[in-house]
Amino acid sequence: MTTIVMTGATSGLGELAAARMTAAGARLLIGARSLGPHTQDGLPVLDLARLDSVRRFASAVRDHLGSTPIDVLVLNAGVSFHDIDQRTPDGYETTFAVNHLAHYLLLRRLLPQLARGGRVVITSSSVHDPERGGTLPPPRHATATLLANPELDPDRDTDPRAAGGHAYTASKLCGLMTARTLATRPEALAKQLTVLAYDPGPTPGTGLSRNFSLPIRLLWALLGTRLGAVVPRMNSRRAAGHTLADLCLGTITPPAGQRYASLVRGRLTWPEPSKTACDPAAGEALWQDSAALIGLPA
Repeated sequence: MTTIVMTGATSGLGELAAARMTAAGARLLIGARSLGPHTQDGLPVLDLARLDSVRRFASAVRDHLGSTPIDVLVLNAGVSFHDIDQRTPDGYETTFAVNHLAHYLLLRRLLPQLARGGRVVITSSSVHDPERGGTLPPPRHATATLLANPELDPDRDTDPRAAGGHAYTASKLCGLMTARTLATRPEALAKQLTVLAYDPGPTPGTGLSRNFSLPIRLLWALLGTRLGAVVPRMNSRRAAGHTLADLCLGTITPPAGQRYASLVRGRLTWPEPSKTACDPAAGEALWQDSAALIGLPA
């Protein structure tokens, strides 16, 4: 039986992915902000906005599994805001803290328990790439200390909406860079891990818009119906979720050397990431700085 640990599995494309993996016979351990039918008995809630909650959840997963290895770790949850005014209890900007830092911590805590030949799949986005990102402002950098504490950035945005857009696209860049860096780490090489970043493309009807204004939420929900099928570039939740599941289960095998999968109009492609995402020095700096922010050795 395949053992999978997953975040972002209680709504949107993640819920459909989780259902597909469960139907395939996988054992799914889900980290969620509230206990419910999707969560595993005996595991605590997982609040990605609180690093202490991430630590408790990771410890509980290890205790719950005992000697059973984790075959797949899926880091799928995410948030987005129209500004960067929110701060976590740890004092960090919320979009960066939830989308990247908490997942990085969970990855580091569970990495020793990943099975030999296991998989790590991190949900990223084409918005990390200035050439493919669409209407959102592309990330200016992936400097962890400045993304966590934007008030320290001398070039920070003065427009709240632009700042919120930059925070989201930068967090997706960080996810992709983390995947690429992990794939080169000695512990990943020793375990022969498959590490992928997955871009589900524009997928209306997900919970990503829950912090947006009411008109935007209504439009996103409307596009999540059949209407979205006729809008260029849009992917259905079913297509995005099932593709995520197939990547996790190994039903889809990536081409040799490819770490980034992107769903484009329902078809899975393997494009080259942005130049920043492919910079090994920048990726290593992000890895080390993220470790410092959560109190772990690089």
